[in-house]
Amino acid sequence: MIEYQLKQKDTGPATFNLALHALRIVFMGTPEFAVASLDALVKAGYNIVGVITAPDKPAGRGMQLQQSAVKKYAIEHGLNVLQPEKLKNPEFLEELRSLKADLQIVVAFRMLPEAVWNMPPKGTINLHGSLLPQYRGAAPINWAVINGEKETGVTTFKLKHEIDTGDILLQESFPIGENETAGEVHDRMKETGAQLLVKTVKGIAEGTLKETPQSSVVSGEWPVSGSQLKHAPKIFTQTCKIDFTKTTAEVHNLVRGLSPFPGAFTSLNGKTLKIYRSEKEIASPAIQPGEFETDSRTFLKFACSDGYILVKELQLEGKKKMNIEEFLNGYRF
Repeated sequence: MIEYQLKQKDTGPATFNLALHALRIVFMGTPEFAVASLDALVKAGYNIVGVITAPDKPAGRGMQLQQSAVKKYAIEHGLNVLQPEKLKNPEFLEELRSLKADLQIVVAFRMLPEAVWNMPPKGTINLHGSLLPQYRGAAPINWAVINGEKETGVTTFKLKHEIDTGDILLQESFPIGENETAGEVHDRMKETGAQLLVKTVKGIAEGTLKETPQSSVVSGEWPVSGSQLKHAPKIFTQTCKIDFTKTTAEVHNLVRGLSPFPGAFTSLNGKTLKIYRSEKEIASPAIQPGEFETDSRTFLKFACSDGYILVKELQLEGKKKMNIEEFLNGYRF
């Protein structure tokens, strides 16, 4: 490995690793979650030769074309951007091939055909928002919170045919707070994931990373003992409907696991009510599950099987999101 000492004016000598920074990288991602990873790679000095992101889409009241968060960042930093409609398009494949990437990185992007992920000599790595093999799928953050997990994390792994099943490179775990929402976990995870990704790329460039098959994790060989696999499928509308016959813990976890988007919902006087924050009250309910009590000033609570869910932040159909005191101040039952 060749290293050079670069002199900096104020901070003293810094080591420049030629093997690391000569690595040609294509980055693929679309939402804000992926921006943190791209930014970390850019700040670490890696050679990003191309950024692949979703085509601009109409959004908002005026249905104006909107750029993805990754595209905005890439343009601001002078990076080459490609926005293919179809990843199997021969023209796109040829353009991708012309970038001569050594490594491709995928963060919050769509599924890749083999012609794409198998193109670079060092393969394609993905950053996933769970401790694989647990929570494979489209919504790992949401389902970890919905299921009441006390811990989650991020995983970098090599892509292969079956989704989220490739060999693990690195993992890092962190706790989930009892009242923490999926949105709050997301914001912490994108920063943790970005740093893990930089560490992964460094290990690949230096040839120091060992790939670990997920089958060995499931069987309990590494790094923790195996357990029943939990999945993270796409969230549908029916997933978001609150079932108050369940326990207060289950309802509370559903609320925070779907906050801030898409939001757990029930109905209030014939209108859809989304609940974004809640608290648990364990008590013997005097009313049936799904019925509510309120003093019309400070609290609104719905009965569950073993207690109540106190609504703390909500949004009634046709209204803005607000805290419970603000809502009750203007609502008449």
